[in-house]
Amino acid sequence: MNKQKGILSLLGILIAMVAGAYVCIYGVGENAAGSAKAIKQGLDLAGGVSITYEVVGEEEPSAEDMADTIYKLQKRVEIYSTEALVYQEGSNRINIEIPGVSDANAILEELGKPGSLVFMDEEGNEVLSGTDIAEAKAATQPNNMGNSEFVVALTMTKEGTEKFAKATKKAAPNQEIIYIIYDEEIVSAPSVQSEITDGQCVIQGMASYEEAESLASVIRIGGLKLQLQELCSKVVGAQLGSKAIATSLQAGAIGMMIVMLFMIVVYWLPGVAASLALVIYLILMILLLNGFEVTLTLPGIAGIILSIGMAVDANVIIFSRIREELATGKTVRSSIKIGFQKAMSAILDGNITTLIAALVLWFLGSGTVKGFAQTLALGIALSMFTALFVTKFIMNAFFAIGLKDIKLYGIAKPAKTFDYLSKKGIYIGVSVLVIGAGLVFMGIGKASTGDILNYSLDFKGGTATNVTFAQDMAIEEIEGTVVPMIEDIIHGGGVIPQKVQGTTEVIFKTRTLTLEEREEMMEALKEQFFIDASKITTETISSAISDEMKSDALVAILVSTACMLIYVWFRFKDIRFGASSVLCLLHDVLVVVAFYAIAKVSVGSTFIACILTIVGYSINATIVIFDRIRENMSEMKPKDELKDIVNISINQSLGRSIFTSFTTFVMVAVLFVLGVTSIREFALPLMVGIICGAYSSICIAGTLWYTLRCKFEMKENE
Repeated sequence: MNKQKGILSLLGILIAMVAGAYVCIYGVGENAAGSAKAIKQGLDLAGGVSITYEVVGEEEPSAEDMADTIYKLQKRVEIYSTEALVYQEGSNRINIEIPGVSDANAILEELGKPGSLVFMDEEGNEVLSGTDIAEAKAATQPNNMGNSEFVVALTMTKEGTEKFAKATKKAAPNQEIIYIIYDEEIVSAPSVQSEITDGQCVIQGMASYEEAESLASVIRIGGLKLQLQELCSKVVGAQLGSKAIATSLQAGAIGMMIVMLFMIVVYWLPGVAASLALVIYLILMILLLNGFEVTLTLPGIAGIILSIGMAVDANVIIFSRIREELATGKTVRSSIKIGFQKAMSAILDGNITTLIAALVLWFLGSGTVKGFAQTLALGIALSMFTALFVTKFIMNAFFAIGLKDIKLYGIAKPAKTFDYLSKKGIYIGVSVLVIGAGLVFMGIGKASTGDILNYSLDFKGGTATNVTFAQDMAIEEIEGTVVPMIEDIIHGGGVIPQKVQGTTEVIFKTRTLTLEEREEMMEALKEQFFIDASKITTETISSAISDEMKSDALVAILVSTACMLIYVWFRFKDIRFGASSVLCLLHDVLVVVAFYAIAKVSVGSTFIACILTIVGYSINATIVIFDRIRENMSEMKPKDELKDIVNISINQSLGRSIFTSFTTFVMVAVLFVLGVTSIREFALPLMVGIICGAYSSICIAGTLWYTLRCKFEMKENE
């Protein structure tokens, strides 16, 4: 690239940044398409539709039937948003909250009438009911031409298998049609090709995967054990309020400015390139969140914060490599080229392991887990693109216009080699002490409250109190007056206020209240806000995070961990690297859980997001250390000691570990300082996790691998 091309390249970058920034701020067209304001937001940030269903014909449905219905409804409404919530209210009601929408009638029309699916033959006889279907999912299979076609795969229950075998035996000779009728409308009319006796069949003729998934979703909701009828629907406001959104945006902007300033101060001209690339990253993230119609919530913001940290991390690795090459006497041009080449493996391995986790969480998780995985995966892809291509492009353009002085790039100074492995007893002792303290506090909590952690109503359920005020109040006014009053009565926090749009009604969600607390709360509302007792109603609500969702999250984490272990084993040709990575990951999660127990931080839906963030962050930091160990081992001389190689590798990666942790910590710390209570409860343990991740990557990862290497020797064909 010559000087003229360099100038044109930088000018093009600046024009693209200005244009992108304009779209992100103001959008395009009347609807401000592409702007940050146009991004779909979850219930916690912007509110949405709340629909209450009541079980038909049964006053006291069984707990098993209610749980099954809630889980299947959860899967159904996730087509509208991964952040949709379904939970029990009272003994025979189910509440659905769908963020990012404001037309309750449209949702009700599309959702249909749960529990009203039947399969009918051509003579009008019922062949199957919805409850005879155990599973329905979209799939692909090869057709007669050898091409893939989209289908809906059905699995029957034991009773359904017997019914279907009888029906298909009758229909197969003439290839008769079996109609699938949902909410009194025919949704599919497949013909029977052969007798089906194993309870497995497919519905062909789907034009796309989306069409197949839509039909599968209809069959799933029609297969509910309970039939429901709509009781009421309403549009509810944001749970966190406009102040929370504004302070979060402000915190993000301040955090980004601090990170950019830090990068420039530490890395000089490359820091400027990284800052420009970071701005481009943010612009692309906003545009893609719009393009993919992602529903953004607090856990989703966590995924973005983590990916920003990883974007900075990639640049730190590259710049450190460039400085190391300059220290050997190479030219600036050569150092830039070699620096990017040597940094490639660490960046790819670190990001791919985290991306694997994100993809597994997306496919196997549900609710907030999916939302987190979606933004994290998007952020990882963007962070790799901006670091490996955009930053490199800007660096080459700077060089082309004449910014070639080695002083602008900096030279790595010889690192002092600290013997980390000799202190392994201290490191392990500190970790055991912290985790042990957490277990002790969990035991104390179990003995005193019945729970090992301070679970919020997201996990335990609670009480929803509906209050109709005499006049409309802003959510900030409610948080400043009514919420503190309720907290005094129930002796603690965790009060979530939610306005009903177009009315003066407010829903207060709290832990389960005793009869005395309900009466005291009603009296206080009557005395302080002059509310008629008839305008106050209470209902017991179940946890928003069902046992199935918890199970899904746990399975997703375990599977993603196994996949990461396999990937690291494959890439490093040594399972001990993978095992050490997973042990470090487990260590960091246990330390964060211990902090939750010791500090009594409220454990809600953001707890899952926090743990997932630590999983992604921890594995990335560890991989960078291992990449340097692998590289140095390939250059080992016969006289070199493996212990020295490990210590040298940790010291060479020390700057990266500290700087990356600092920049990510800053983003979260500003969010903690400026955020409202619910955001602080999320940011605080995340800060602990970031510090713990840096500690484990520096002090424990190499030590664990070295110990496993010495204890479990392998054939040296590695």
